[in-house]
Amino acid sequence: MGITTISSRQFNQYASEAKKAAKDGPVFITDRGRPAHVLLSIEEYRKLTGRGKSLLEALAQPGGPEYDFDVEFPRIDFKLKPADFS
Repeated sequence: MGITTISSRQFNQYASEAKKAAKDGPVFITDRGRPAHVLLSIEEYRKLTGRGKSLLEALAQPGGPEYDFDVEFPRIDFKLKPADFS
């Protein structure tokens, strides 16, 4: 895992290279020489936060969802009044 450090100006000019570098490890983005932001791959972010895929992300995957979700929708019980057309 490599650590890359770039200035915010470099990040603005070379965003695609920074994204490629984030696949190998965190990219520290400095502002006036001080670390201000960190760019991580989504996999590394999920490892840090302990979050898995959301339902939306799982359903958006090509080939269908990876997970089996049980969804229960609450029943709505309401009474309809007959319309009065007089």
